[in-house]
Amino acid sequence: MSAIRWGLCCLFKEEPIHFAIRQATHLAKFDRGRQLSLLAETILANGCALLAAVDYCGRNGVGAFRVNSRIFPLKTHPQVGYHLTDLPDYTAIEQVYRQVAQSAAKQNIRLTFHPDQFTLLSSPDAGVTARSLAELMYHAEVAEYIGADVITLHGGGAYGDKKSALARLSAAIERLPASIRSRLALENDDRVYTPADLLPVCLATGTPMVYDVHHHRCLADGLPYEDVTQRALATWSREPLFHLSSPKDGWQSTNPRPHHDFIDPGDLPLCWLSLRMTVEVEAKAKEVALRQLQRDLAGKATPSLVD
Repeated sequence: MSAIRWGLCCLFKEEPIHFAIRQATHLAKFDRGRQLSLLAETILANGCALLAAVDYCGRNGVGAFRVNSRIFPLKTHPQVGYHLTDLPDYTAIEQVYRQVAQSAAKQNIRLTFHPDQFTLLSSPDAGVTARSLAELMYHAEVAEYIGADVITLHGGGAYGDKKSALARLSAAIERLPASIRSRLALENDDRVYTPADLLPVCLATGTPMVYDVHHHRCLADGLPYEDVTQRALATWSREPLFHLSSPKDGWQSTNPRPHHDFIDPGDLPLCWLSLRMTVEVEAKAKEVALRQLQRDLAGKATPSLVD
């Protein structure tokens, strides 16, 4: 039987659990008081939805949930951004999110974050770096409320000089405040940074690596999957976190990067099955896909495509 803690990512396909957003252009029509009121209403509703998501995971054998990065909409927006203490009903908001932490701890549900692709620490542009730091500070602030222990980040761009970009990434990590750095993890991507690129950074800075085997298949570096698995595991001082997905149009397509609705069990490396770790399932059918994967794995062993 698999020792894997399976994780859902951000949203639901069929469950009536929804996370709301706000648009800056819409909020700009109102005065500041009304803006904050609308934001508080949305954030409180999202906290209740997150409680429901944690309870769903607890009832359905799902051990982890990746929290939507927009759970506090527009938190760092230059025009309509805010501090949590600016919001009306701040006490009620704080209470709900602390309830999330308590519920997750009670049910042993791991919570994580994965900021979007515009959150970069390797950019040569100081403005991009400053905005990215603000975004990471926001994630760390919410993570503190809900007990999330991982903030996963990609390496970013190469900007014509991968060696220099990696040096900037390492230097930026070293300067991060403890609230971010204690949670930060780096993930290999499917266009720029392979495991071979990121593992030295992870080892030098003490940053765990989130191994995405789909990305590795799309952007190979000559390292065997089993070798990368072991090297990535060694970067973690707590439970490791990996990612799993399948290509929408198959591995023989001209572009295998987009994710499928479901997971082909053959895309799960066999060497992962005996490991005690979290694997976030990045499939567009969300909880439906994870249920199907669990049924497939319980039914019979499937030859792995990646070993």
